Amino acid sequence: MIDDPVLTEMLAALQRSPEVLALRVRVIELFAERGRYAEALGQCGAALTQEPGNPRVLQLLQQCTTALGASGGVAPEASNPTDPNPEVPEPEVPEPDPSTAPANGYDWAAAEDQVSDIVAPAFIDQGPGEYAADGDAGLFEKSRVTLAEVGGMDEVKRQLDLTLLGPLRNPELAKAFGTSARGGLLLYGPPGCGKTFIASAIAGELGANFYPIEIADILDIYIGASERNLHNVFEVARRNAPCVLFLDEIDALGHKRSQMSGSATMRTVVNQLLNEMDSVGNVNDGVYVLGATNHPWDVDVALRRPGRFDRMILVALPDPAARRSILHYHLRDRPVAGIDLGAIVQLTEGFSGADLAHVCTSATQLAMAESIKTGEVRPVTMADMHSALSGIKPSAGAWFESARNVVEFANGDGSYDDLAMYMKRMKLR
Repeated sequence: MIDDPVLTEMLAALQRSPEVLALRVRVIELFAERGRYAEALGQCGAALTQEPGNPRVLQLLQQCTTALGASGGVAPEASNPTDPNPEVPEPEVPEPDPSTAPANGYDWAAAEDQVSDIVAPAFIDQGPGEYAADGDAGLFEKSRVTLAEVGGMDEVKRQLDLTLLGPLRNPELAKAFGTSARGGLLLYGPPGCGKTFIASAIAGELGANFYPIEIADILDIYIGASERNLHNVFEVARRNAPCVLFLDEIDALGHKRSQMSGSATMRTVVNQLLNEMDSVGNVNDGVYVLGATNHPWDVDVALRRPGRFDRMILVALPDPAARRSILHYHLRDRPVAGIDLGAIVQLTEGFSGADLAHVCTSATQLAMAESIKTGEVRPVTMADMHSALSGIKPSAGAWFESARNVVEFANGDGSYDDLAMYMKRMKLR
């Protein structure tokens, strides 16, 4: 094979840092560009193990499988780059020979035909229910999901209605009782439990634009640039009100300044965030600031005072109804048969939403691997789900270990009473 210095260097970098997903995605793209689809598929599997459901990896997976199937499992020869007008011959479509299998790969076209014939019921219980949907509506698009599409989580919905949605829907009544929805709302809890999706659903409830911001959108290596970026984010949100401005990983952006003795730059970023949330007049009217964090105890105390992030809501592990919604969502577009969602829900107590997505992806990979091995496509079954579950454990245990210390020794003001009650009810303390 012709030496490819760019790809060689990228593979070496990936070997040094296999945990960097963006680097692996770039390697997949390079393999795909060079027609090396089989190698790209191998990297796709590794990437999906790191982050199940990653949209870019799934897109590349579909692209490479389609291309590999079209080429009969053989990568097409690259055209001569020096030829300005290469001739593209008409593809020859050979007559299929039923007595032989594809010599160099899997017959994906035949597999698709077999999938289309799967008529067994996908789920044992096809009763009505509310199922989760993809929460990413995009920058300044109206969110297409509402809280009605969030399965379970009744306590979270109740608190949202009490602290945010109720006052916004009934401004005169809120004024009569001396309350308002001004300030910010902080969603906290274990990683992978749907805080971003809930924020998007809030935007859908309000009919507002959804503006998700990550720390990488703010921080810059140049002095003063991070503060300017943060100011621009708020300015854009103000110009596009009504808007739900969602700040993810707020603990990284608004970390306790008392712990930043060696980082003057980050202290000024926290100061800028305080200024933006305290802007005089009514400049922030119509801008609903939501923050999300896995570690609320690391957020600067000044950000927690009234008028800023003065309300906190625990987004804990999904309850049975939520687990059912998540499982259904991640299996609904895959070839499945005889799936008993109720039984899986009973087996996944303590699993986060990300854990459940990982289970569904792993079970699908098992069915796909056997289909490739036998040359006959079969759907994902309960046996695959059980096999996947046997190798996947809940990932939130470390978070609750950290939370237990906070509840026991740093809850003097009662900020985490709801977390303490939840952990006691779930027998986590």
